[in-house]
Amino acid sequence: MPTGKANKVSQSSGQSVLQTMLQVVEEYSKSDSGNFQAKPILEEVAMRCGSESTEQQQAVLTVWSDLFRSGMLAPGYNLANPNFPFCHLTNKGREALKHISRDPANPDGYLAYLKSRAVLDDVSRSYIEEALSTFNSASYKAAAVMVGCAAEALILRLRDKLVGKLTSAGTPSPSGLTDWRIKTVRDALKTYCDSEASTMDRSLRESYGAYWTAFAEQIRRVRNDAGHPQSVDPVSEESVHASLLIFPELAHLIGDLEAWIGP
Repeated sequence: MPTGKANKVSQSSGQSVLQTMLQVVEEYSKSDSGNFQAKPILEEVAMRCGSESTEQQQAVLTVWSDLFRSGMLAPGYNLANPNFPFCHLTNKGREALKHISRDPANPDGYLAYLKSRAVLDDVSRSYIEEALSTFNSASYKAAAVMVGCAAEALILRLRDKLVGKLTSAGTPSPSGLTDWRIKTVRDALKTYCDSEASTMDRSLRESYGAYWTAFAEQIRRVRNDAGHPQSVDPVSEESVHASLLIFPELAHLIGDLEAWIGP
């Protein structure tokens, strides 16, 4: 059974409590004690977070409730113990815990991983933070649109970098690069990068060839399905989850392309 850690950290934000709670839930899920119950898990989280005031304890309870609302946890352990205080991880919860350090279900871990992979501007950061918030509120259409906007902001940043470089060199910008339609801009970037791929180092050339279209198109399609719906449920949780997992890698690739374009 997990034991309390002596190094308590003062944590006031809901996301910090969530990160700690996911860690505790993961530990209890691996325990053979059969003690996957509300009280010991919540006591462990409170111990690690230093939750002594009623307000802090209520923050822990709110996050605990959110895990059930989002479908990561469900009441009951088995048919002999079908109700609280017993509970269990759902398939969704098990999948999230496989990548606890960077899964969108853990926004702090996700953002820390994203920060290690790419440098975001204020616009793209604001959209991806809202995407995480809406995803964890089960608002998947909104999350799809927010991830798409974050990706588009980075693509436009890359476009501006290239246009600035070409303008400084007195070279006309390729057709479509300054278009208002994001797909047209993305296709113009691809045309340019394809024509200059021989000047990329091998690692970037291979990453660009393998991922540029695949990553950008997946996020665009999910975003368009949400923004231009043809059905009641135009996007699934799984497709938005995939977009969020892809986004850090797309952001990293765009950063590498910016470095290749140069100052």
